[in-house]
Amino acid sequence: MLKVGLTGGIGAGKSEVSRLLVECGAVLIDADRIAREVVAPGTPGLAAVVEAFGEDILTADGSLDRPRLGSIVFADPDKLAVLNSIVHPLVGVRSRELETTAPDDAVVVHDVPLLAENGLAPLYDVVVVVDASPATQLDRLVRLRGMTEEDARARMAAQAPREKRLEVADIVIDNDVPLEQLQQRVRDVWEELVRRAHRSQE
Repeated sequence: MLKVGLTGGIGAGKSEVSRLLVECGAVLIDADRIAREVVAPGTPGLAAVVEAFGEDILTADGSLDRPRLGSIVFADPDKLAVLNSIVHPLVGVRSRELETTAPDDAVVVHDVPLLAENGLAPLYDVVVVVDASPATQLDRLVRLRGMTEEDARARMAAQAPREKRLEVADIVIDNDVPLEQLQQRVRDVWEELVRRAHRSQE
């Protein structure tokens, strides 16, 4: 099994790259999706978040009000650290559980938004960074996700600088390119990952 850490700044296009890798045959473990599961209604994770941030972060039906919580934690690094200290260990445990169900020869791609920020690179055999210029990230967040420019800049500032992500990269996928070029680059990267997976089994 080859364990791949896939990361990239918000708006860099990491989700598109992970989708293309799945099409190639990767087993995807999506940290964002797991992060939602571990704070679903009735979970110990949600109870811990409510204990830390109060009942105001719940919607009327008792689920987590993500936009409200986001506006609190992305404006305050200390509060973001508290949230991460609750959610990240739970995500780590669930990710390892899912990994054990993958075939021995699989290329398992862990989609981890905060890989560089949390010093997680050593957990993976290969780190793939999806890279785009800050101008491209900002444009995508405002145009495609409907964020205000202020909110988009705050989200970007809450993440590691581009240089820090590139420092931990074994492979960089440039996503300041048209989709056809991105698709070809992902196919090339996939072939390299499969080669590494086979070598690790020899």
